[in-house]
Amino acid sequence: MVLVTGGTGLIGSHLLYKLTQQGVSVRAIYRKGSNRERVKDIFAYYSEDSTALFNDIQWVEADLNDVPKLSLAFQDITHVYHCAALISFDPSDYKLLRKTNIRGTANIVNLCSAFAVKKLCYVSTIATLGYDSERIDEETHWDGNQDQSVYAISKYGAEMEVWRGIQEGVPAVIVNPGVVLGPGFWTSGSGLLFKMAAKGKTYATEGVTGYVAVQDVVTAMIGLMHSSIENQRYILADTLRSYMEIIQMISKELNRKPPTRIASPFLLKLAWRMDWLTSKLMRRKRRLTKQLSGSLQKKSLYSSEKIKQDLEGFTFTPITDSIAVTSQIFLKEVGS
Repeated sequence: MVLVTGGTGLIGSHLLYKLTQQGVSVRAIYRKGSNRERVKDIFAYYSEDSTALFNDIQWVEADLNDVPKLSLAFQDITHVYHCAALISFDPSDYKLLRKTNIRGTANIVNLCSAFAVKKLCYVSTIATLGYDSERIDEETHWDGNQDQSVYAISKYGAEMEVWRGIQEGVPAVIVNPGVVLGPGFWTSGSGLLFKMAAKGKTYATEGVTGYVAVQDVVTAMIGLMHSSIENQRYILADTLRSYMEIIQMISKELNRKPPTRIASPFLLKLAWRMDWLTSKLMRRKRRLTKQLSGSLQKKSLYSSEKIKQDLEGFTFTPITDSIAVTSQIFLKEVGS
């Protein structure tokens, strides 16, 4: 039986769909208060048998730091997909990020060892990689001297727990996706790009990063778990585009006016400072931090050659196709 953590998120829900479609016996961990019905909605995007597939999942309520409940979830498990994580760029969430992403991952790794799990797949992020102005690949190592976001720091710490597990005999693979594009979660992550485009934003940035379709992330994860590949990491970010280009593509699919003006470094500095002030006055979470502002301007040229070379038959979906499909679902669900 396969265990999936973070099954109610973008990657996790699409992974659950693919696994149940393939007839795999699946157990999924969910947090109290998380929306499992949204997973059923995701299934309905792709199948008329969505309810039947959803009902094939064995759901277990457990927090990543509730070891007794996690231990029960690990009974009879042979493979683990660890997708669960707290995503926040607000420095005030640093302790919670460490607790969820680092300590929680340590618990998953320890249980993989205790229950002799055959293989672990950990979903990390390209934010844990170092920076090189010409090419960023799996050997571009983290630089602790760079001004990293609290989210990146916590995910790097989580990766270290996975590497620790590997040293202790837990076979594992790590995937480092770029910005994952896919439908269903419009108020967080990449879903906000579609909401921004729908509102007809005037400004965007020239920063470049890697993008990947959620289906490609899931396909790579399952392929790596079925392969003999162990103790390796893989960048999943085949398409390199500026934020301006991506928003313009989405705007076109949504029939909205695309942004035409570049947000200057001065404007972004002003914006993150205003966001800090607003968060203090309104007592709300930060939406734009200094670190996030910097990443929106940086040109990060990621290479996904390793996954294409090592995983036989794997190819990436054109990002234009992913944007087109996701935009159509957005229009049906949100409309504007």
